[in-house]
Amino acid sequence: MGSNKVEIIQYLVDTRDLWPGATKTKDLENEASRALALLTEEEQKGVLRYYFVPDAKMSLASHLLKHWVVSKYAGVPWWDAKLTRDPNGKPIYVDPATGKQPVYFNVSHQAGLVALVAVAGYDGQADVGTDIVCTSERRARDHRIVNTEGWGTFVDMHADVFGRLEKSYLKGDLLSTQPGLPELARGEEIVDFKLRCFYTLWCLREAYVKMTGEALLASWLKDLNFKRFRAPEPGTGFRQLPDGEVVEKQEVIKDHEVVFHGKKVEEANICLRSLGPDYMTCSAIRTPHKKEDGLSWDIGPYEFLSIENILSHAEASV
Repeated sequence: MGSNKVEIIQYLVDTRDLWPGATKTKDLENEASRALALLTEEEQKGVLRYYFVPDAKMSLASHLLKHWVVSKYAGVPWWDAKLTRDPNGKPIYVDPATGKQPVYFNVSHQAGLVALVAVAGYDGQADVGTDIVCTSERRARDHRIVNTEGWGTFVDMHADVFGRLEKSYLKGDLLSTQPGLPELARGEEIVDFKLRCFYTLWCLREAYVKMTGEALLASWLKDLNFKRFRAPEPGTGFRQLPDGEVVEKQEVIKDHEVVFHGKKVEEANICLRSLGPDYMTCSAIRTPHKKEDGLSWDIGPYEFLSIENILSHAEASV
């Protein structure tokens, strides 16, 4: 197995201002006809099944990104980038000539942004997972629950997706051990800080679990714990900078203590980054048959990719 020409690919598509004429999902049939035409009939139906337009737009961008990364990095025509699913239901592309996966990829979306992480050119198995969260998307709802029912109840409402130690930590030592809370913080500021820590943990776990190929309802979730995790400082601009410009500000965190069944996990390369004041991304990568390969790869910042770039590539390679 080799890794001489490995590429770590990370992109974001911002769908919030796309196809502004679509006020109902059905409007996308006209407003986004150029993009929809590049999906299979089944994928088109899946997009148009969403009730809310923002959800449909993220679904559309997600499908396009998956086809784009396969077509571009596996070097196949657009309509030959046919996706199937592995035994866990995770979308994959298998080269019919070799039976191998030339590109390993995963996508995530929230609050109008769609994230893609991929590994291309690796002669071996690579497991990848990504997640993107927005700490403010449900801020009004989250604050209402915390203020009326308490922080402990809020944590308990989501306890099924956290490890046993994590649940206790969120309800116990969070404020006394997490850096970054202003000394004179009160009221809403404290709740916002707690929520940022909560969604940090959510982001870390989701990326890790997606890397394994399983879902957030996997039977072993309670035995997975991120110990002493830290919430990254909010970003100052709506982009992710190279490491040298952000590490001192703690907007990127690459050192994580992951424990599974009481043993430290040492084969996962995990990178957590701020994006602006409210968003965070997390990428998780491992190479299970040769762990040192995945651990040696540098996971840099995500870059924004325009829909026009994707459409132009697709139309040139059909």
